[in-house]
Amino acid sequence: MDRIAQLTTRPAGREIAYDPAAAPPSLQVRAAQVLEGNWTGTSTVPSRNLYPHQWSWDSAFIAIGLRHLSPLRAQTELETLLAAQWADGRIPHIVFNPSVPLDAYFPSPDFWRSSTAGSAAGAPRTVQTSGIVQPPVHALAAWLVHLADPGLSRARGFLTRAYPRLAAWHGYLLNRRDLGGGGLVSVVHPWEQGMDNSPCWDRPLSRVTPAPARSFRRADLDHGAPEDRPTDLDYGRYVRLAADYRDRGYADGPGDFAVEDPAFNALLVASEYALARIAHELGARGPAREARAKRLTAALVERLWEPAAGMFLCRDVRAGELIPERGVSGLIPLLLPDLPRDLAATLVRTVCGPHFGLGGTTRLVPSYDLLGDAFDPHRYWRGPAWFNTNWLLERGLRLHGERGRADALRKGMLHTAGASGFAEYVDPYTAQACGVTGFGWSAALTLDLLHDRPARGRNGHTAIMEGDR
Repeated sequence: MDRIAQLTTRPAGREIAYDPAAAPPSLQVRAAQVLEGNWTGTSTVPSRNLYPHQWSWDSAFIAIGLRHLSPLRAQTELETLLAAQWADGRIPHIVFNPSVPLDAYFPSPDFWRSSTAGSAAGAPRTVQTSGIVQPPVHALAAWLVHLADPGLSRARGFLTRAYPRLAAWHGYLLNRRDLGGGGLVSVVHPWEQGMDNSPCWDRPLSRVTPAPARSFRRADLDHGAPEDRPTDLDYGRYVRLAADYRDRGYADGPGDFAVEDPAFNALLVASEYALARIAHELGARGPAREARAKRLTAALVERLWEPAAGMFLCRDVRAGELIPERGVSGLIPLLLPDLPRDLAATLVRTVCGPHFGLGGTTRLVPSYDLLGDAFDPHRYWRGPAWFNTNWLLERGLRLHGERGRADALRKGMLHTAGASGFAEYVDPYTAQACGVTGFGWSAALTLDLLHDRPARGRNGHTAIMEGDR
């Protein structure tokens, strides 16, 4: 027995060659595990607990990452979202899962009342949705998903079925949401722009009388620290805006909140270029869409560029003036191929300058001006860095010839994704995880960055349009 004990007992403090410790899973495996855990069978939730339904622009970013794991599942992700489109063309920002309890998320389906309050706008009867929208990343996502497996896409008729829905979506935005009359799309709620709690909304939101605190219960505070989330005052204003829009039957028009946002419109431009490529793939004409994308870019420069700030600013449509707050939204037009060179160079200087600190004081680009009075490194969209905006900026830097900076940002994103557990957002200085971990688009965009090297830059093909081909 003593001899057996000697053979089977591991010497203290020494590893043995035939029984090594298990290697930790790779970043790619961990990201895939997040997406698998968030998969419902037809779509991917951003977070099982905090966001237990399907979100519009989340699903677009998630599909961009999923295409590397399963092009079929990426197609299904977008098809599920598009199936909830309203007859007027809008793609709702939430598609509710009927198996999730009503009190798991607020505002819940019984708040939006989409099938009744939205009946005049053509809300679907078979699925419950919200009544507002989110940034139009969907055509871009559809094109990139197609490129991941063109044979499968053609065999399934993926683009053939998606194209008319995407065209109707863009038509809704361009025809119904030009509330400022200058050719750009307006958002009518901060949640539509996606950067919900940005200080850029403080001025127009100040006109909104908040809903009484007793009239709603915030489910987000069950899963997130109050100091990381919007204040009760801001949330009351969000609820009031949404309720007023619902009570108008989701009819678009001037209201207390109407803002032309640079990121929302830049993503529409990017998706117009993608729709032109989809049209060409289907044998239709695409030049009209490319011309529209160029006109939108010109309108973006005309209405939202502020030379003194060195970036694009939001425009308060009701007040008729630019909002003097520097948010990451104003940097996103860097991803556009027809942006004038001098403006692109200025944006790069701003990204790397004291207001955003990339390559100097910050690891990732923050969501708001480091020097702004409202900056908070942990509070939702008021300073933390997000993976989707940094992914867009990485593409923009690469497109405009800033390969070194793009490579450094890519490296920083990959390191932060792994170290933070694919956090919802992170402290821009320390990369400390904030919000929830195992967040859908953080994992998905990590997968995208891990795969084939991005496109060459401004003198090569357009990275954001044609994927990693």
